[in-house]
Amino acid sequence: MNGRQLRARFRGVAVVAAGFLALTACGGGDAGAKGDGNGEAKAAAAARTVKHDAGTTEKVPDRPERIVSVSVTMTGHLLALDAPVIASQATPPSVITDKQGFFTQWSDAAAKNSVKVAYQGFEPDVEKVLALKPDLIVGASSGAENAEKFYDKLSAVAPTLLYRHDDVSWQDLTARLGKDLGLEKRASEVVAAHDKRVGEVKAAITVPKQSAALVRDNQSAMTVFTPESAQGRLLTSLGFTVLEPPAGKGQTQGGRSDFAEFSQEKVADTAKDSSLLFVSHTPEEITAATARPVWKDLAAVKDKRVYDLGLDTFRLDYYSAGNLIDKVEKAFG
Repeated sequence: MNGRQLRARFRGVAVVAAGFLALTACGGGDAGAKGDGNGEAKAAAAARTVKHDAGTTEKVPDRPERIVSVSVTMTGHLLALDAPVIASQATPPSVITDKQGFFTQWSDAAAKNSVKVAYQGFEPDVEKVLALKPDLIVGASSGAENAEKFYDKLSAVAPTLLYRHDDVSWQDLTARLGKDLGLEKRASEVVAAHDKRVGEVKAAITVPKQSAALVRDNQSAMTVFTPESAQGRLLTSLGFTVLEPPAGKGQTQGGRSDFAEFSQEKVADTAKDSSLLFVSHTPEEITAATARPVWKDLAAVKDKRVYDLGLDTFRLDYYSAGNLIDKVEKAFG
């Protein structure tokens, strides 16, 4: 999903308080001065240096206890790892969130772990983050909640790690977070559980002989997710042949290979005989799309090979990937 679409889905920005003064870390220097050096050595041994997508951060707690997420996207990955998230950025509530602005696929996990709303909007409210007294801040360096321009202010509150999530699979991001947070074992367990579920469902479903077109209807255009997308890779692992959009006929952004956009007039030429699997739509939106003149005569529509993959499939994490698998099992089992 491109930035324009994401911003359209989530509107609203929290404004960082004006005149915010540079924050300084406290306590570490005094403890070292008063002790015999053992305290400082123990602190160094209990911390690590982490290279992430916004730089390199020293003194990252080896076992963080109070993580604040400044990316609602990253929060799902952290919760799947059982990381100690105490609060998270939230978006304005919408059809893909709960009433707090947490994504529905992991909102139950957030409630179970008593995760609070740190602030609502896309720009970090640094003063509210400070008030939560985190020992680690985790956020995004891509997407609408990109926190890179606030990195220095956040780093003054606590060690801060920012990650791209738009050009990497959720499995790879989970493994990276596991390594950086000292949760490697849990990361391996999460990916293994997903792989086991994929194998079970693959053996239980009947895959259509036609290719699967992973699509989004954007009114004036149609987005097609390629086999390289997170959605495409998951469908491929389940045994589907994912449609490769016609080369040179669509528009991509920034050299990305995970999706392409086509005008509505090219729907028939693009989809051809493929089954239509809609990504991140309500049932009503799918009905409206397939009733339009450019869609209604497609073979998939006439043959009722139109499938709803769920509202939470625009960006995958462990939870939404599991929900997508459940949808596939129900539709093709």
